[in-house]
Amino acid sequence: MTPILYERLGETVYCETLPNGLEIRVVPKPDHAKKYAFFATRYGGMDTRFSLDGQWLDTPAGIAHYLEHKMFDTKEGNALQELAKNGAEPNAFTSNSMTGYYFDSTDHFDENLEILLSFVSVPWFTQESVAKEQGIIGQEIRMIEDNPDWQIYVRMLRALYQVSTARTSIAGTVESIAQITAETLYQCHKAFYTPSNMILTVVGGVDPVKVSGLARRILPQEGGPAIPRDYGQEPEALETRETRLAMEVSSPQFLTGYKCCPVQEGEDRLRTMILGDLACDLLFGESSPLYQRLYSQGLINASFGGAFELMPGVAYLYAGGESKEPRAVAAELQKEADRLVREGLDGDFFQRTLRASFGSNLRGLNSFENIAVSLTEGYFGGYDPFRFPQVFDSVSQEDVLRFLQENVTESRSVLSEIVPKEA
Repeated sequence: MTPILYERLGETVYCETLPNGLEIRVVPKPDHAKKYAFFATRYGGMDTRFSLDGQWLDTPAGIAHYLEHKMFDTKEGNALQELAKNGAEPNAFTSNSMTGYYFDSTDHFDENLEILLSFVSVPWFTQESVAKEQGIIGQEIRMIEDNPDWQIYVRMLRALYQVSTARTSIAGTVESIAQITAETLYQCHKAFYTPSNMILTVVGGVDPVKVSGLARRILPQEGGPAIPRDYGQEPEALETRETRLAMEVSSPQFLTGYKCCPVQEGEDRLRTMILGDLACDLLFGESSPLYQRLYSQGLINASFGGAFELMPGVAYLYAGGESKEPRAVAAELQKEADRLVREGLDGDFFQRTLRASFGSNLRGLNSFENIAVSLTEGYFGGYDPFRFPQVFDSVSQEDVLRFLQENVTESRSVLSEIVPKEA
């Protein structure tokens, strides 16, 4: 394995690409008893249309999440239970662009890693078990759909995007998951759960060479072909400017979203992520003049916040929370963005925010999970996440202002509201 030393971070990452195409990243922590393993495939909620064996397939919304649930089933029983018996704490998640399976443990790590690699790479479904899961996930979906936070977010995405599969809920709908069969699940596993489409990341008191050897022994020898995907050709125009829904809430909630310029894979992706995060902090972070003013006026409360997000082919920035006057807050947010572009940033505030953001990234290295997920996202996105110090060194006020000028504009904005039902 090849060690890469990051002197400014005090970290060493051991890297290797196996003959089957699997990427391995190991970050040794010799002074820690805890060990964390993260096994991920580049396959998420947005990957509903893809080409397999020369044929384009359209699969039901929510199938990546559904497959995540079913992967723990084995011929012998349930992998979750097997890992728990060994003292591991296992789980999994599906995002828009990947599915990850993980565990942490202090003892029996090699045995637990073998279980993880085995059940993720060898599917086992029956039509009966698939049908049973449809009822379970259907209940999950109904509960999610009753959540105002979920509704306001998904409705914002559907207002921002016309055709991109970013509009699609990761869990799908009750109707879409009813179309899932065991055959469809096997097709999706065949397409995306191949070593060349996956990465194994391990953090903790482990031997990198031993991790690599175990992966070589357990996983298939063949990596699988690259799978073309179709996320939809998204136009610049918004789907709609506003969306409003009445629900059982005590006070109005809102999100104002901005359809940002998409970013291709590569090193520029990391830079854009850092610029987007800085733009959020400088525009509406808790220390910003706008936040302080809106809070003192009673237009927002502690629920207010937002973020910048990147997904395959799309990017967006959003902010919101509870407010009696959502439109007024959205208007003030736009006015402040316009003012910053026009007048510039306060130099001292910019430097404080820059240092705080850098410190937040640095503190993230204290979390084994954060390290593993960051390295995984970086590999799938074509950048090295541990190069963030160099990016921070190069970021200027002008870079952030250019980001605001290009992305946080009235023509790119939507407003998603949840209002109380009338008695």
